[in-house]
Amino acid sequence: MELTIINTFTDQPFKGNPAAVCLLTGESDSEWMQRVAKEINMPVTAFIQPHNGEWKLRWFTPFIEIPICGHGTLASSFFLWDKGYVPRNQPIAYQTKSGLLTAKFVDGMVQLEFPSLREKETTAPDLLIKALGVVPAYVGQNKWDLLVEVQSEEIVRNLKPDIDSIAQLPVRGVIVTSQSDSSEYDFVSRFFSPAQALAEDQVTGSAHCCLGPYWNSRLDKSIFIAYQASERGGLLKVEVTEDAVKLSGHAVTIFEGNLTI
Repeated sequence: MELTIINTFTDQPFKGNPAAVCLLTGESDSEWMQRVAKEINMPVTAFIQPHNGEWKLRWFTPFIEIPICGHGTLASSFFLWDKGYVPRNQPIAYQTKSGLLTAKFVDGMVQLEFPSLREKETTAPDLLIKALGVVPAYVGQNKWDLLVEVQSEEIVRNLKPDIDSIAQLPVRGVIVTSQSDSSEYDFVSRFFSPAQALAEDQVTGSAHCCLGPYWNSRLDKSIFIAYQASERGGLLKVEVTEDAVKLSGHAVTIFEGNLTI
């Protein structure tokens, strides 16, 4: 089985968010996939398999299967086009636990279309304020995450949250964001998800399914250049439509090989 490691949401090696892509040659059980993901020890390992003209897609961290993963989907799409399994002018449809997801190759980037994950304003839990060490300008929540706006990009970049406290919150993760101080980006963010065994994720596509609609309402525009200010960093183009979010990014292949088990 082919195994490839790809850096996503970047055009530079060793930046962005790394993902492993495994092309299955037949049916495989969940326990085996989880063992492979733990052995490879990437933030996410994506398992893809052809199915009735579409593709089955599942994502595993080293510890758990997750319901949606932007960078794992981007890596899978880049792999299929780069290897010639799908022509670049042909869209890719994925059957996933989050429903049907689609990808296109547009202007040299992988463009994903994901469902919008709009948040609703909520009261900031005391534990959240303690964990972040800042007073939020706004707190919202969707079905998976808390979204926190803070007053400046400097606060986002310098944040040193208490991950153990975030782990006690009953959410997948915490998105922290602000409008960018520079003209290079529209907004910046970081994402903390100890519930997925990720103290801090490097670049999080699914978080931008919430960030896009949020900044759409705040800035009254629908297309954004976003930067996730993690240690590795990543750049995304985010386009908000009525009920979906289109995420675009580059990718770079780092490693190609084969599983022998």
